[in-house]
Amino acid sequence: MKPTRSLPVQLAPTVPSRSFTDAAEAVAHLQMLYQQATEFLVASFREVVSEGQPSARYRAFYPEIRITTTSYDRPDSRLSFGYVSEPGTYATTVTRPDLFAKYLEQQIRLIMRNHKEPVTIRQSSTPIALHFAMAAQGDIDLTGEVQFTLRDVFDVPDLTIIDDQIVNGESVRNDDGSVPLAPFTAQRVDYSLARLAHYTATEPECFQNHVLFTNYQFYVDEFEAYARQALADPESGYTKFIAPGNAVITSPDGVIAPLARMPQMPAYHLLRDDGMGITLVNIGVGPSNAKTATDHIAVLRPHAWLMVGHCAGLRNSQSLGDFVLAHAYLREDNVLDHDLPIWVPIPALAEIQIALQEAVAEIAHLDGFDLKKIMRTGTVATIDNRNWELRDHSGPVQRLSQSRAIALDMESATIAANGFRFRVPYGTLLCVSDKPLHGELKLPGMASAFYKTQVARHLLIGVRAMERLREMPIERIHSRKLRSFDETAFL
Repeated sequence: MKPTRSLPVQLAPTVPSRSFTDAAEAVAHLQMLYQQATEFLVASFREVVSEGQPSARYRAFYPEIRITTTSYDRPDSRLSFGYVSEPGTYATTVTRPDLFAKYLEQQIRLIMRNHKEPVTIRQSSTPIALHFAMAAQGDIDLTGEVQFTLRDVFDVPDLTIIDDQIVNGESVRNDDGSVPLAPFTAQRVDYSLARLAHYTATEPECFQNHVLFTNYQFYVDEFEAYARQALADPESGYTKFIAPGNAVITSPDGVIAPLARMPQMPAYHLLRDDGMGITLVNIGVGPSNAKTATDHIAVLRPHAWLMVGHCAGLRNSQSLGDFVLAHAYLREDNVLDHDLPIWVPIPALAEIQIALQEAVAEIAHLDGFDLKKIMRTGTVATIDNRNWELRDHSGPVQRLSQSRAIALDMESATIAANGFRFRVPYGTLLCVSDKPLHGELKLPGMASAFYKTQVARHLLIGVRAMERLREMPIERIHSRKLRSFDETAFL
């Protein structure tokens, strides 16, 4: 057999660059370029497998969006996105323009309107990995035996360019000297889309713009019950409910067959036709899962994510079932220390806090000072040791007291910190399920009444908060609080 290193390179058909002043037309051209590239790779792979040996090395490239500005003119200073801060050339590679069509059209329209310059759509110099092309085409079976070394014939995922340097603010430049236009490169997005399907057992297309995270199955049961009620109401705006395994129901009596083996972080989606529904992800317990889930969901550019789960109450004045609205976070989870230094503050976001407080007031039928009967605001501590109570209390308890913490869990600060890092509006509303410092441990029997009465109300509060945020203009929810000195123009 001829050594694969001497194979000639066969490229996907070349398409000339085009400039656009219409965002919808630009996105349509992105879709055409991407479809052509992935079809070329998949067809080439099938041909090589059929013939038994390769006759060439096959390569196709991601499409790219590029814009050049020559003026320092600033757009509306109230905006936090949709413009660049100084003259120059800005570019980003694009994947799955079918999945991101609305997002891309919105972002392209904004930057053209704010700078009065066209965008150029062209083929980039970044190759598409075969794995990602096959996933996009709905054919991801690479398990069959092949008679050649895959990476000798096709491009494979390249971890040297799949990173978070842009969102981590490391002042990176593209290889040609242009400035990143978007927070994630195409290969970084493709990597996360593949991971999402693996971890949640649902396709990325299912995810909605508002994401709830929880750490207990009880919330999943209540979310499905709520979804069935919503599907029974034609005025709700919700059209489908999708469970792990991509099981779909469109009516309240629809049947969802349980999976034989659940994924690590199962996701459930209550869909609206405009994508503004609600996704619930059961991330389980621990900061590692919280980071993993948010690392990947961030590429979908959701409008908000919230943590609604259980916590340990740290004050004697709290009762089981009370709510905790996080206004600050004590980060002892450790998983993000290298990406977001511990000295970086994670601020509360007014838009999220107000939505959560108003949702609590609506569901609990309390208002003003009376809300203090069932809810406290303050610092939530997140740790990476589930059995912290077994350690010498002089250390952790003193730190908790000095920080003025009112609750402790293993996920909330991680989710909030990654929201800050990825510029995704975030918030936390927890429910006290035990009080370990005061002898009320989470043991069978003691918490049964709490589970029966509080979970449904807590889940509904999270849903109501998301529905309030859905009514908020996008430029208000994505405010300037999460933007640094030099930001990408795209959200």
